[in-house]
Amino acid sequence: MTPWAATIRAGGSFSPNQIGKRPAHGRPASPHLSLPPLAIVWCAGLDVYAAFYSRPGRPFHGGGPEHVQSWRSLAGVLLSAVAVLLLSACGAQRAGAPTTEAPHWQTFAPFRVTAARLSGGGRALRVDAEVPGKGKTCARRPQAAVTSTSERNVWVQVTFSTLTGDPHADCSKTATVTAKVRLPSALGHRELVVDHDTTFTADDAGLPGLRLCGDRGCHPAPTGCTPASYDQAVAALDVPTHTSRGEEHCDGKWLVFDVSSRMGPACAEGRAPGCGASLGDRWFFRAEKSGWVPLARGTKAGCADVHRVEPVFPATLCADLPALQSSN
Repeated sequence: MTPWAATIRAGGSFSPNQIGKRPAHGRPASPHLSLPPLAIVWCAGLDVYAAFYSRPGRPFHGGGPEHVQSWRSLAGVLLSAVAVLLLSACGAQRAGAPTTEAPHWQTFAPFRVTAARLSGGGRALRVDAEVPGKGKTCARRPQAAVTSTSERNVWVQVTFSTLTGDPHADCSKTATVTAKVRLPSALGHRELVVDHDTTFTADDAGLPGLRLCGDRGCHPAPTGCTPASYDQAVAALDVPTHTSRGEEHCDGKWLVFDVSSRMGPACAEGRAPGCGASLGDRWFFRAEKSGWVPLARGTKAGCADVHRVEPVFPATLCADLPALQSSN
């Protein structure tokens, strides 16, 4: 049988395919295919036909009635095969072929809010935020919107848009953008809460800039021997939320108290073994401008635990303290 891929010459005869050879003019021929798909299918049928009718005594180039009938039968078979190929290809997607989503703009919250400023009688607000940068498609249209207000707070949300799915975007760095919004009324002594986790106040601020509030709030209690100050000392510790505080020993500059954290199963004390179990710790503090700063912790009696790290801690505050034991 001759090679089925063949080039068709004028007059209906055909010669071996010249796949991969450069034609006299134009671009090089494809090393894989030199004919359109339908021509290849037709040529394959011609090759089969030639193989059958080129046997001795049955020359291929004939024109008898039996040849005409054979050609009609062969043409019907080939047309059916072509139809099947075309229909099977319609709407088909090659398995494993990658699908890519077209780049589109999406809205996000910034990495963090860094500053806020007021003008225009306390109503014109500008908020600085850190966003991806510094490509042109990394961040655009920074916007700020007032989401709620109360007698104590004004809540503002900051957003920006970025082009997602852009393979050419370089947003590995950061940039600062400014979003603007006009408040319904002057901020006054209310606190400005941006994106739910960053709070500013105009109190004791160098206007027009607002003061960024810390972990202890915008108006922390003065560091001293008061219940509010002790609560802030507990908040500075790495202890469970439901931790109780014991008796305090304080002189205004130094502080020590015990804390007790519930352990074990959640059940009423005495109901079953382990119910009401707790773990006790003793914490020692020094007063700083930012509040009570933890110095040491321990369970030993007296001042041994704190004097290892801060020898000047007053012995009058800790000398008579008993050792702590965990309760079962």
